Amino acid sequence: MKRINNSIIAISFLLGIGNINAQEKKQLSLDEAVQLGIQNSKNLKIDAAKIEEATADLLEAKNRQLPDFKLSASYIRLTNAKVDLKFLDASQGAGSGSVAAPKSVLLGQASLSMPLYAGGRIKYGIESAKYLVEASKLSTENDKIAIAYNVSQAYNNLFKASQSIKVLQENLSASEKRDETFLKMENNGLIARNDRLKANLQTSNIELQLLEAKNNYSIASINMDLLLGLPETTELEIDSDYIDEAEDTKPVDYYVLQAQENRKDLQALMQQRKAAQFGTKAARAEYLPSVALTGGYVAADAPKFLTLYNAVNVGIGVQYNLANIWKKNSAYMQAQAREKQLEANNELLNDNIKLEVNREYQNTDYSKQRIAVYEKSAVQANENFRITKNKFDNGLATMTELLDADAAQISANVGVINAKADAALAYRKLLQTTGTLTIK
Repeated sequence: MKRINNSIIAISFLLGIGNINAQEKKQLSLDEAVQLGIQNSKNLKIDAAKIEEATADLLEAKNRQLPDFKLSASYIRLTNAKVDLKFLDASQGAGSGSVAAPKSVLLGQASLSMPLYAGGRIKYGIESAKYLVEASKLSTENDKIAIAYNVSQAYNNLFKASQSIKVLQENLSASEKRDETFLKMENNGLIARNDRLKANLQTSNIELQLLEAKNNYSIASINMDLLLGLPETTELEIDSDYIDEAEDTKPVDYYVLQAQENRKDLQALMQQRKAAQFGTKAARAEYLPSVALTGGYVAADAPKFLTLYNAVNVGIGVQYNLANIWKKNSAYMQAQAREKQLEANNELLNDNIKLEVNREYQNTDYSKQRIAVYEKSAVQANENFRITKNKFDNGLATMTELLDADAAQISANVGVINAKADAALAYRKLLQTTGTLTIK
């Protein structure tokens, strides 16, 4: 009875695992996968932190145009100090200026300083920080496009692996049935044992290819789950409709123009260049004086000695560092060098964009041509296998010819699927280089 109970528990446990595994299956289109990948991207979380940092820098720059208001208070305990006030009436005699020394002093101060003119340092600093915030946001958008392509690539690899498994399973089933037929034919003396073994070897080769395809699928599945932020045990069901999304390509000049208008990294670099220009102006303003409105309030109390209240002062303060006369403004020189670097980076990026767009345009065109060639090869391979099998059935073809025809048929059929998937991915890569790869 105990063994029966243990068996029931074990079966229930296994059924529970089966239910858990069933819940881990998830059907996902390519656009849904891209959206998930963007939502769960670790890189975008880093980008979000960079935007927050740039925004904080902008707030700091804006704070510089606001007044500073400081309060301070102190309580001082004094030792036996000698106090001699010289301004007392001299007629009181020598030494008559001495008074009782205070034991403690209570001092309170308030000071206000509001910048009126800083040579443009504050103004240019704010403008520079604004452009850097925009640059950070554009860099994030560029990363989103890169993530969209990476997810598309992983999705494509998963699709190709799943389709290879499907084709190989069908061919393995047909090959195993053929082995059974050949075994009967060998037993009846219709074919030689060597020919039957060749067929068995072909079946073993298909099994090895199937094992490799399943291994590739497992690796691609884990990679996809990690990209999407899903549990590693999630089994994804791929939607194959995406392989037909490639549109008729336009002239290459169209895509180059699209890239120049839409590339987020190019736009981010432009914002950085504007920020650098204002940074140069702010650094040059170090040569100019700064003017601020100042105000203060002082209160003091030294028991039996001094009481001071309502000591208010208002004025204008001017500050200028005379060392600027003989010291070179290194910050200004650094800002100019920064501008030159960004200008060179802009020229280099434009050249790279033209190269990337032209390369991916050629790859897209090449991938489409491959589909036509593979489809033609598949038709030829399927027809060749049909003819060779008829010849073999009539004793006009050898076993080797039949197996070669079957292997060519498998390769051609898998090639058609892979070519279509690669063409769809190549088109998405072209869209990425133009900065127009988005979620539908």
